[in-house]
Amino acid sequence: MSLVPSAVESSPAATRPRGRAGSAAPWLILCCYLAGAVVLTWRLWADPASNAQTGDPEDVDLFIWFMRYAATSVAHGHLPALVTTAMNTPQGINVMWNTSFLLPGVVLSPVTVLFGPQVSLTIALTLGFAGSAASLFWVVRRWGAGIWPAALGGALYGFSPALVNSAVGHYHMQFAVLPPLIIDATLRLVTGRGRPVRTGVWLGLLVAAQVFIGEELLTLTAVAGVVLVAALAASRPRSVLRRVRGTLLGLATGAAVALAISGYALWVQFYGPLTEHGSPWVTANFNSHAVDLVTPASTMLFHRGASTVAPGPGLPEYLSYLGWPLLVVLVAAAIRYWRDLRVRVTAVTWAVLELFSLGGNSRFLPWHWLQGLPVLEQVLPDRFAVVAAGTAAAALAFALHLARSAAPEGSGWARRTWPFAVAVLALLPLIPRPMQAGPVSPVPLGWRTAFARLGPDARVLVVPIPNSRVPDPMRWQAVTGKPGSLIGGWFVGPDQTGQAITENYGPVTVQGVAVMCNNVAKYLDAVWAGTPTSRTINYGQIGVARDYWRPTAIVAVTSPHSQLEKVLAAVFGPRHFRVGQVLVWRL
Repeated sequence: MSLVPSAVESSPAATRPRGRAGSAAPWLILCCYLAGAVVLTWRLWADPASNAQTGDPEDVDLFIWFMRYAATSVAHGHLPALVTTAMNTPQGINVMWNTSFLLPGVVLSPVTVLFGPQVSLTIALTLGFAGSAASLFWVVRRWGAGIWPAALGGALYGFSPALVNSAVGHYHMQFAVLPPLIIDATLRLVTGRGRPVRTGVWLGLLVAAQVFIGEELLTLTAVAGVVLVAALAASRPRSVLRRVRGTLLGLATGAAVALAISGYALWVQFYGPLTEHGSPWVTANFNSHAVDLVTPASTMLFHRGASTVAPGPGLPEYLSYLGWPLLVVLVAAAIRYWRDLRVRVTAVTWAVLELFSLGGNSRFLPWHWLQGLPVLEQVLPDRFAVVAAGTAAAALAFALHLARSAAPEGSGWARRTWPFAVAVLALLPLIPRPMQAGPVSPVPLGWRTAFARLGPDARVLVVPIPNSRVPDPMRWQAVTGKPGSLIGGWFVGPDQTGQAITENYGPVTVQGVAVMCNNVAKYLDAVWAGTPTSRTINYGQIGVARDYWRPTAIVAVTSPHSQLEKVLAAVFGPRHFRVGQVLVWRL
């Protein structure tokens, strides 16, 4: 028995006349996706250089920083270095262990140079919505779904709550354009629809590109692909076995292409400087809950005033919502069209991925038995909802196509339309509200002038020292390109044992100095913010941190005669000059 349903073996595009209306419909659908993305992000487009999403400013500022980092590298005629001291100098960071968003940063570098990194991020966000929808639309069309069922499936994926909430600050998860294409290429190998070498090359290119967009989403996609192929093999074991040789050849070709492009970067990540292991997060805190499937967040247009995100990581990790109507439709469609291979395989994969998103805190959950495996130990389970949304969208598209096709020729308009109307009604609770956005913290008055006086190569300690609570200096550096390197930052790096942690501002080789550097950074930030701190810091500890950081200047964004100036003056003497809101000590 063939792995490919007859509806797919004879592609509708090959048997149906391509009239002007038929050829225009896909373009109309793509334009609608783009228009929907613009409507969703219009508050950002109202002032694209100065407005950013609200709710997760530290992550937005981190991506802003990486967009500038990539653009600066390209402007100097080379690709971004994979280990850099532009952040957390003098130790630096391993870019591959961070959400560096390198490929979009490089592609959009002309925009960043001309208009600023926030404009580039807004473009990436808009294309993430529209491109993800278009990607799944194209894939399910390729596997036999009609154009309008495919359009609805693409909309469900591209504008799903998983992507809408990821867009609050997790660009590497929201830009989910390539996962459907990776799954498509894999399936073409397994089913024999694609030539092994040619399809393998295409798969390798897609995988390499996703490495430089977001490795976690690539891992999630790989797991989804394994589940989908397993479901396919369980349904058609003999057909899958007959194609093992071609599949292995294609996968080997893909692996060779992907490693040729991204192999060096992966070597730097796992064997180069500042490598790490484990996750900096408590992964048990990043689980979905069954109630999340039916409880909308405030990002949905139709939500109860009392509905809130459950305590935990917050809105960018609240990804599972689909709503009761869509859940009922999906389950009913899976039961009704279970005999169709496409519906069965995508529905089973969706169910398994939703179970994975519940995490592994219980031995009765499947992820419990996988979460300790290499690479998978760093996966945050709730993010399986992103790829689960894609498989749910595909199942809906295939089932809707079958329901519409079941109406006999010549039947009334209502009989052919009611399945589509039911699907649209089921999706209404998932309509998102336009994203919340507001002005970002402006560059302090005198920032550019102060750094012009210090020179381009000055190693500067900026206070506040940037971190997850006060990320503003990273944005100021990204907007102005000054200074060339920052002490501190919001990043992931290794501790003295190689365990991944966040915000380790000291050397990984000397525990005592590292602790002092971190304590001094937190103390100075507390003084800058005027918040009480029980941390006891003496001037000797500040001196130890200074000797490790070796700044040539200290730039404090504060008012004259503030408590921060008094602390800094007690250690470094009187400030040398002031420009606007910026006080400067030369060392």
